[in-house]
Parts: sequence; C-alpha cells; structure tokens
Amino acid sequence: MPARAALRPIVRAGPPRIKAALNAYSFSKLLNDAAKGRDSAMTLMKLIDFCALHGFDGLDATGYFFPGYPAAPADDYVNEFKRRAFESGIDISGTGVRNHLTTADREVRAASVAHICQWVEVAARLGAPVLRVFADTQMKSQTWQTVAPGVSRDDVERWIADDLRTCAEHGEKYGVIVGVQNHGDFLQTGVEHLRLIARVDSPWCGPIVDTGYYKTDDPYADIAAVAPYAVNWQVKESPVAPSSEVRTDLTRLLTIVRQAGYRGYLPIETLSAAGQRYDPFVVVPEFLAELRAAITATESVRPLATIEEQSGQPVNAPANSAVTDRAEPLRTRKPSNRNKRNSPSRR
Repeated sequence: MPARAALRPIVRAGPPRIKAALNAYSFSKLLNDAAKGRDSAMTLMKLIDFCALHGFDGLDATGYFFPGYPAAPADDYVNEFKRRAFESGIDISGTGVRNHLTTADREVRAASVAHICQWVEVAARLGAPVLRVFADTQMKSQTWQTVAPGVSRDDVERWIADDLRTCAEHGEKYGVIVGVQNHGDFLQTGVEHLRLIARVDSPWCGPIVDTGYYKTDDPYADIAAVAPYAVNWQVKESPVAPSSEVRTDLTRLLTIVRQAGYRGYLPIETLSAAGQRYDPFVVVPEFLAELRAAITATESVRPLATIEEQSGQPVNAPANSAVTDRAEPLRTRKPSNRNKRNSPSRR
C-alpha cells in the first residue's frame, strides 16, 4: 500500500437531491429497553410507523436495537422489518455496528472485523446500502492512545486501514458500502478522516460525516472538506456537543451539502444530554422541521464543481502528514458558529 493515495470526490449525475432520514439512535433508551425485553414505548417496528407518520424518507436502523445484537437477527425478523418498511414507504438508508479497531489487541480487532463482515451480510439482507462503523475507540472511558499505548498514530492508522479494507472487500461481495463515521477520538478533523479513507483505498469504503464530532475551531470547514466524498451523514443538533447551546446552522450545512453535489439521505440524530430533559417524540419532529426548512431555503444552491471537474481532480490525502495539516477543500474557511439565538427553550 503506498504511503499516499489519490482520493477522488464521488461523481454524481444530476443536481443535488436530499432525502430526510432518521437515525434510530435518537430513540436509544426506548429501543434498548425493547431489545432487552422490557416494556417500551418504541420498538424498531414502531419506529417505521413513526417515520411514516412524520414524513421521513428513510430510516437508519442501527444494529444495536435488533433483537439478539451483537448476533445477527433472525431471517423472519429481517423479512418482517423489510416488509413493514416497504408498505410504509420508508427506505432503509443504512445500519450500523459497534467495533474496536484502534486497540493494539489483535484478537479484539479480528473479532471486530468478523462482526463487521457478519453485519455487512445483514445490511444486504435489509437492503441497506451503507453499514456504519467506527475508527474511533468505542471502549468506555478509553481513547486510542490508552488502548494502543506507545504505538504511533501512523501505525494505528495503518492497521485500522488494513482492517477496513478487509471489510470493504466483503462489502463489495454483498453490494454494501462500509461507511466510516468520525466520532471525536482517532478521527477529530476532516484531514484525519480523509487520510484514513485514502489509506483504505477502496470504492467500497467512504466517510460518513457526523456533523457533531469534528473537534476543531471551525467544524463547518471540516464538514466542507469531507462532503464531496460522503457516503452518508449524521446530522446533529449542535456541531459542538449535545449539551451545547450552539445550534447547528442548518442553512449553512445544507449549502455545504448541496455545493458538494450530494444526492442521498441526511439522517438526523438527536441526543440526550446529562441533566436535561429529553423526549424524542418532541425533539425529533422539531429538528426534522428545521431540516426541511433548510432544505427548502437552499434549493437554488448548485454544486461548486461539474462532473468533469470532479472526475478529473483527485485530492491527495497523505497518510503521514501532521494532524494540523489541511487538505485542499479547507482553504476557504468561515467563522465559527457562535450564534446562540436558536437555542431551544427545552435545553
């Protein structure tokens, strides 16, 4: 594998087309209760109905909430889930798993690769085009440095890329893209995100842009850098943290999305914050209304590059550059979003 790989934006025909989706994690507590056999006001089946009632186009059906996770769900459950979604007019826009690829423990990494590959097959059965995975540490109270003590960032990136490449090869067999979500640990910047994807060097592995987990002074610049390569999204209420009063500027975000020429789903994910009331039955419809307003407000925005320009201009994402380096799309930076006027009264 060369130290430097050329990463090209995804070439999409036609004008940007945005479809609103819901990430199931917005109902995390209720869905966990249901998955564990406790009484709950929400199950994955009921979540399909919720999406239909509120006019979502798709549902990102996170794997954690399927019965028996981390094991694969039974065929009859998958088939019933697909039938119900079809009859409700709801697309399965993706699914996702937990995994541990930053650790120096090879057995743990191998188990994660096997788990991802198993759920690639589940995603194919569901008809989900993208399986969401993490390059960031998902172990409680740990970081990539603590689970790989004394190991250089480049070496950790190398083994993550090697593992993701194996998963992407399996994804190709089943027609499922492995989407790598930034989650604020190993991947804190757009450059780090793109550099890892370039090192994987597979058309079956791409970035999922989590708008709330670029840990920089201007996360919108990082979002803009990665947007031309995005295979899916996670749109958060705040670009800073769930507890922050700084709200995501959705018009600015949708402008970036459209300028990148994106066509596909924008799943929203609302989150609870410690010490604050959180009712997804209220929060999710409110945030969906905000997203729809931004989609409408940016309808006239067109891609910055034509198809010919996209296909002819690869971006080099160096595997060994410093964390503070910036890729080409980050040259045009905007001020940080410090506007707190839209902070919700419930927060």
